[in-house]
Amino acid sequence: MTGALLLLGAALAAWPGRRTLRQTRVAGLTGSRNGGAPGRPRSALLPLPLVAGCAGAVLAVVASTPLVAALAGAAASLAARAWERRRAVAAEEARLAGLAEALGALAAELRSGRSLEEATDAAVAVCAEEESGRALARAVRAPVDGGSARGEEEAALRRVSAAVLLSGRTGCSLAAVVGAVEDDVRARRRHRLDLHSALAGPRASAVLLAGLPVLGLLMGSGVGADPWRVLTTTVPGQALLVVGVALEAAGLAWSARLTGRALR
Repeated sequence: MTGALLLLGAALAAWPGRRTLRQTRVAGLTGSRNGGAPGRPRSALLPLPLVAGCAGAVLAVVASTPLVAALAGAAASLAARAWERRRAVAAEEARLAGLAEALGALAAELRSGRSLEEATDAAVAVCAEEESGRALARAVRAPVDGGSARGEEEAALRRVSAAVLLSGRTGCSLAAVVGAVEDDVRARRRHRLDLHSALAGPRASAVLLAGLPVLGLLMGSGVGADPWRVLTTTVPGQALLVVGVALEAAGLAWSARLTGRALR
């Protein structure tokens, strides 16, 4: 049973999330379309969930039993994966903020009478996020007509590309459309920030409820019951430990799913 749990924890640690797979496919398609040189392969670096899972398992097997090591490794890998998702969300918010800033600068430069090329260079120069600035430059200088957009940033860039194509064909004003896209991006960012603020309470409650079993273990140890020895050295206790950790993970995953659906 312990060996099976160790293999399951290693598989959970090494299994890539859907966001990671999608980012890998998008990066490959972007590199092939833009004709750029491929970057350093990410496979050469160990994923953070795998490193965290192995480290947690090693520390736990030194301090406790192999069963606790398997559970600790799986928990550490899941925690590292959740941290990576939070970093990805923060990076996306930063890119949206940089894109809104670049769009505002582009619209202001176009209204001042500068050419599209000069206005694009100025917008990229003032953009705090280099990735957003480069994406806007590609959308203006190599516009793509049509296609489906998944993220908010990609949708805004496709609207800019469509506006550039329409302006080139009909001669209509591009500054007004760019300004409208900027207003839309800023409104969406304000809406997402409001949602994050509204969900801060439920998220804190979920984390507090998840920590109550640990508090129960500490209280039991304080009165001399020694619940940790029962959970790690007896067969019924080990079964209860596995079920409890599984229920904890399921509760946290369900809470994250509910808050994630509210943010979409």
